[in-house]
Amino acid sequence: MLSKPTLRNIAIELMTDNKVTKRPPLMSLDEALSAVLKEVSVLTQTEWVNTFEADGRVLSHDLVSGLHVPPQDNSSMDGYAVRVEDVVHSGASLKVTQRIPAGQHGHALNPGEAARIFTGAPIPPGANAVVMQEDTQVTSTDNAAAGVPVIVVNTVPGLGQWIRRSGEDVSQGAVVLPKGTRLDPAALGLAASIGLAQLEVTRKPRVALFSTGDELVMPGDVAPENMRPGAIYNSNRFFLRALLVRLGCEVTDLGIVPDKFETTLSVLRDAALHHDLVLTSGGVSVGEEDHVKPAVEALGGLNLWQISMKPGKPFAFGFLQSQASAHSAFFMGLPGNPVSSFVTFQLLVRPFLLALQGVSKVHTEPLHLKANFDMPKPDKRREFLRVKRNSQGGLDLFPNQSSGVLTSVVWGDGVVDNPGSNAIQSGDLVYFYPFSEWLQ
Repeated sequence: MLSKPTLRNIAIELMTDNKVTKRPPLMSLDEALSAVLKEVSVLTQTEWVNTFEADGRVLSHDLVSGLHVPPQDNSSMDGYAVRVEDVVHSGASLKVTQRIPAGQHGHALNPGEAARIFTGAPIPPGANAVVMQEDTQVTSTDNAAAGVPVIVVNTVPGLGQWIRRSGEDVSQGAVVLPKGTRLDPAALGLAASIGLAQLEVTRKPRVALFSTGDELVMPGDVAPENMRPGAIYNSNRFFLRALLVRLGCEVTDLGIVPDKFETTLSVLRDAALHHDLVLTSGGVSVGEEDHVKPAVEALGGLNLWQISMKPGKPFAFGFLQSQASAHSAFFMGLPGNPVSSFVTFQLLVRPFLLALQGVSKVHTEPLHLKANFDMPKPDKRREFLRVKRNSQGGLDLFPNQSSGVLTSVVWGDGVVDNPGSNAIQSGDLVYFYPFSEWLQ
């Protein structure tokens, strides 16, 4: 869990007797992520779930196969199992002495014989190739052999042709999925292929989510024409909850917490007792109406980081200690602007929650794509620009990169990770993170 002395010491260095010391330089995103991940201890509790229900869950142990897959040599085509020794030239004739559907076993193949075989059926002893039915022709019935069909093979097969070998997919005793794998549909199929109807996974992280701000209004509570001056709809709550659910979290939505210190303190104290993480958006500042910061500090420890990134510079990370038990929860505070909140979640909260579940790889690798836009005056900070792939395989830039323009995220299908002070010319290769990776 979170290292309390480390956080307290840092907090003391930044704040002394509630007097702000000299403002520290902006922290790099990589430094912030490293600091967050250093505090993670993987959740130790596990549970067994039906393989049908395990999509998105994280394996708590290696999956070891108890059998070969496939369990025996089988045909990858509908056709005829033959001996290559009997088909040394095109036009060879063979008697069809047996029929082997999938799920049944044939008997040994003698010289001059073929077996009618179907995809997935075991290869009979003696056969060493399969000829597709399209490369054969049934020519006659051998009356002396009591109605046994005869085929002409119109191609010379190679040894092992169209045969899936036993164990070519999975060998018995092999680790098919290592601990820390986040399961996807293909992984579920692989687990089922080795006979596993249930899987042991890390329990879901429990996350409490709430928003602060007396200006916030829930959609449906007030019609647009009746909105009071200064009020805004709470959009962050909706996409943050959806992102948490997609990451396999159990989410407790605590709604909108009023701008009152005692109320904020009470909500945080209760949330720390039952959750692994308390996540907020907005309200973590030093203004007179920003009560989250003093409430978190009263219950534990808090770091306020100014990160050299755009959008999303302010970020809070700390811990909450419940007075009712020894349990402590992590705390993360996101910026209030919606795009800042969305991007900061993906770059800091997402890897943290994946690491908490024991995922072995929490970082997303960028693609190198061509920019089809110019940006001659870049920001000094590292920027995450909302872009969309075009039909030429390049990237178009959304015209308004403001941190409050959520339409840029809906329009785009990813972001360009642009280093600080780096100008971009059309045709330059840039680092692109697709939303499809972030939103899994």
